[in-house]
Amino acid sequence: MILIIDDDSSIRTSLSFLLKRAGYQVATVPGPEEALRLVRAETFELILMDMNFSLATSGEEGLRLLREVKVFQPRVPVILMTAWGSIQLAVQGMQAGAFDFVTKPWDNRALLKTVRTALELNEPEPAGLSAVDPARFSKIVGRSAALQQVLELVARIAPTTAPVLVMGESGTGKELIAEAIHDGSPRRESPFVKVNLGGVSQSLFESEMFGHRKGAFTDAYTDRTGRFEMADRGTIFLDEIGELDLSCQVKLLRVLQDQTFEVLGDSRPRRVDVRVVSATNRDLAQMVSAHTFREDLFYRINLITIHLPALRERREDIPLLVRHFVRGQVERGGLRPVEVSAEAMDYLQRLPYPGNIRELKNLVERTLLVSGHSLLTVADFEANYHPVQGHEAATVTASGLTLEDMERQTIEQALRCHDGNVSQAALQLGLSRAALYRRMEKYGIHL
Repeated sequence: MILIIDDDSSIRTSLSFLLKRAGYQVATVPGPEEALRLVRAETFELILMDMNFSLATSGEEGLRLLREVKVFQPRVPVILMTAWGSIQLAVQGMQAGAFDFVTKPWDNRALLKTVRTALELNEPEPAGLSAVDPARFSKIVGRSAALQQVLELVARIAPTTAPVLVMGESGTGKELIAEAIHDGSPRRESPFVKVNLGGVSQSLFESEMFGHRKGAFTDAYTDRTGRFEMADRGTIFLDEIGELDLSCQVKLLRVLQDQTFEVLGDSRPRRVDVRVVSATNRDLAQMVSAHTFREDLFYRINLITIHLPALRERREDIPLLVRHFVRGQVERGGLRPVEVSAEAMDYLQRLPYPGNIRELKNLVERTLLVSGHSLLTVADFEANYHPVQGHEAATVTASGLTLEDMERQTIEQALRCHDGNVSQAALQLGLSRAALYRRMEKYGIHL
């Protein structure tokens, strides 16, 4: 049973008709007093709640009612209904425990999708679901407790349509987790589209994401299909979302809000059905506080948040990863079998790995190719290990330089260490090549 709380009878009628036609049972009440009587007496699966019930427009009535409803039915998801003018209040509501918010006038398709997601995520977990099936995560290597907790969460939320934010340091495998979510969902036969937002410039953002018509701007010689349209009925993976500037965040928010967009050069709105998985190594909550990341966008993308452990937090997985990388390199290169000595494996487990799994993979594959030995020893790995100079970084910190000065010097140092090889420097820094090029352009660093 879904409860609708709104003082506008036309809203209650239209919502009831929409939800009943979709197969749901519905109850409606006009205000807080009637709503509280019902939630004390009956159990609901979902509540749709307006934020204002009088001439006042502050939204405080809705926030107060939300807190009171949560006292009686703490596990029931609540979806707030609001106008664009009170989005900030809706965000406050989500901070107070609301599941999501929809704007008036709503899009029927987007609203039903939000309702389905809320109900799916609130279903009791079937017996045995928490047991992770290794076959479902064949691309993900590791047996540590920290990783198993992540995979259990992936197994639970993959079948839903909930937007997911994957957080973790660079090189921890966020893209693999996004692929696992897609592969475990009903959308697995539809496209999985990857977008590295760190490599998309502000001027090309709309064309890249939404597409353009021939002649829409200079050099638009042909029509282009945008990434969202490519991902229709599938999953779009927005990597490095923390790198997106504020003007592009506004444009992204719209398509996430109502699942519509406009192709450049074509004013006809288009609908799209996509599941959004985002990833970042940035602290988005801190960026929200610093006003460099929109708060409403933050709550749009992180209905479910997955925190990936750093490699130093799952060192017991390092031997498995090393053997996996060795086997893969041997197979790809048609090489003779290669083993890693026990002492070398102990040595690898003690390294700090600021670049996480990506750094370990790079070290193992480089050592295997450079040494040419069938048994890799500690000496082989030591000869090929090029750590970030932490001592020099600490000296820079103590000197009072700005963060930008520190970042520029770190990039220059990495490029010198690898003789100007951008790919190797990016691996060391835990960045994609595109993100490193953007930073080089920002600081005027030339090879």
